[in-house]
Amino acid sequence: MIASVRGTVVALGPDGAVVELGGLGLAIQCTPGTLARLRVGEPGRLATSLVVREDSLTLYGFADDDERGLFELLQTANGVGPRLAQAMLAIHPPREIRRAVVTADVAALTQVPGVGKKGAEKLIVELRDRIGSLSDDVPGAADGPLTPSAPWRDQLRQALVGLGWSGREADEAVSAVEPPAGSDVELAVLLREALRMLGRR
Repeated sequence: MIASVRGTVVALGPDGAVVELGGLGLAIQCTPGTLARLRVGEPGRLATSLVVREDSLTLYGFADDDERGLFELLQTANGVGPRLAQAMLAIHPPREIRRAVVTADVAALTQVPGVGKKGAEKLIVELRDRIGSLSDDVPGAADGPLTPSAPWRDQLRQALVGLGWSGREADEAVSAVEPPAGSDVELAVLLREALRMLGRR
């Protein structure tokens, strides 16, 4: 298993990155939140999970080991494959997924495309005893909420520029998705909103 990758980020796309190490470029599938922390031309490290299929080898990348561990745990539930597990992490950070499972919050889980009410209920039953408690979250993990005092503006702008948008377009998108004063926000959520807005142009 490839547990992690460290190297120079040579390309970023809407759903993945290419990281070069030892002259080899690895294509890695990532959530928007993870992609937002990478910069083209700069070193990057991703916790990774290799999914082997008869016709493919797919490497999934994560901001930290905790996120990767949850990705792998989610796949032990019946009907949850790597794409759906990654979609869950794209919509909710690990602590929110744990909270939803532990508290049987079906509404939160059904916010993920591909997860219906019955699927959410089944997932809760299968994972509740194995997903850990809310106190198991890693303090200060990279997926935590960003408060208004965090440098979210620079992070979001750099992510959009890294994905190919111009500085002007990135600045306009950042201003358009700015959250209300005093509210907690998720960088991944802001990035998705910005990409949707830019995609409509």
